[in-house]
This record gives sequence, structure tokens and C-alpha cells, in this order.
Amino acid sequence: MSKVILVGIDFSDCSINALEHAITIARKAKAGIAMVWINHLDYSKEIFSVEPQNIEKEVISRFEELVKKYKYHLNGENIDYHIRKGKVYKETCIMANELDAFLVVIGTHGSSGFEEFWIGSNANRIVSSCSRPIITIRGGIDIGTDLKKIVLPLDSTKVTRQKLPLTALLAKYFGSEIHILGLFTTTSDDIRYRVRNYVAQAEEYLEENKIRYKSALIDADNITEETINYASKIGANLISIMTEQETSTANLLLGPYASQMVNHSPIPVLSIHASKY
Repeated sequence: MSKVILVGIDFSDCSINALEHAITIARKAKAGIAMVWINHLDYSKEIFSVEPQNIEKEVISRFEELVKKYKYHLNGENIDYHIRKGKVYKETCIMANELDAFLVVIGTHGSSGFEEFWIGSNANRIVSSCSRPIITIRGGIDIGTDLKKIVLPLDSTKVTRQKLPLTALLAKYFGSEIHILGLFTTTSDDIRYRVRNYVAQAEEYLEENKIRYKSALIDADNITEETINYASKIGANLISIMTEQETSTANLLLGPYASQMVNHSPIPVLSIHASKY
């Protein structure tokens, strides 16, 4: 059974951009594409100008157009679509599990101010609820779909290294260079030693797997900000994070690390859930 990448679709430019990124990965990974649209109550942000009773008919028509447009891009792998009803984040997670998706790719419009604190976007809810690896891509961002450079931030948490195998696999598919970024959030010698040690372990892993890499160590008051700045500076195409991350005072004020990244990164973000020890 071939691998499947699940893509959340609402037919906005943002979700079509996510689909095109997913197709680029699918081509390299020899994976199929499954698109999903969830019939939910709030259509205010969507682009339908049809009566509610005709929405599903319109959705099927648009999906058929997407299948026709993109099926020849997939080297014979399958592209299909699914229509679900319910809460967007819940149904996306259920669908990902049913398909045993190797990856979920979704577009996000980002958020700002109080929306970020209190409401949260569907993208954030999917990232926090779904156990599958998820790539989120901000709308309106013009970035190449080839993963030439991937940033791998490492902090002092035990789970920080769990993102290494999937990140390395994606790097192998694309012949990418991984930029290991050791993040120091404290002056504690013990913690700084641990971060250096994790960076050395990552270097060893990448050498064994014949993946090109570069390493950098930086002091970071806000790990989200520093990671995004570094990734932007080197022209990265992906940032790979764990959904659980070291907390600092700045992070506590701004909310969960993964949410900050999903909302603010102009570069696509791969979020990976920690597995239990």
C-alpha cells in the first residue's frame, strides 16, 4: 500500500498553495494525495456563492477540476477527494488516521492579536489535536516548493530529537541541506552542554545517513523569533519542530510554541508530536 498525504482544502488560494506543496512532496516520496473538504457551519471565510443546499454539488465539481488538473503531476500515484461533515479539526484528524496518512498538509491564514489567544485557527487546532506529522503553510507566501534547506531547531527537551528521522527522510527525498540550530535559552552550563550534545548527536545521525548539514548555536530569548529569523536569513523552505518545546518567560506570555510558529512563520512548518517513552 503506497503512502498517502492528506491535504485540507477549502478552495481558497491558500489551500491550493498547500496542495501544490503536498504534490511536490508526494512526487519525491512516491505517495498519493487525498484531499478533504469538511462541511461545517461557518462559510464566511470560504469562496462559495451558491445556496447551502447546492454546496456539496459545487464542492464535487471543484474537486473534479483539481483532480483533472493535478493527476498527471503524480507519476501514476492516486489523487482523490473526500467530503466530511463536522468540526474541521476533528474530521481532519479522523480522516488522517483512517487513511494512515504519512503526512498532513494544510494552508493557514495565520492570526493576530486576541484571535491568537482565544479563538485559534483550524490550523492550530489540527496541529494540537492530530498525532500525524503536519506541514502548515501560510497563505500569501511565495516560497519554492522544493525543500532545498530545512531548519532543525534543537532545545534542551528530551523530545527535541524525535523530529530528526522524518526531517532526514524528507531531506533525502529532496537532496536537502539540513541546518541544525542549537538554541540556548539559559546561561546554565548543564543545559547548554545538553543542547551541544543533542546537536552533536544530530550531526552524527545525518552523517550516517549521508545527508548534508550545517550547524549553528545561538542564544535565544524567544525561540520562535530566533528560529524564524535564522530560517529567513538562510532562505530555508521548511522549519521542523516538535509541538512540545522548551518554555521560557517569553513563550509563556505569547502562548504555545507550535501555535506561534504556525501563526507567524513565513516559511512552511513541519510539526511533529512527541511519542511516549
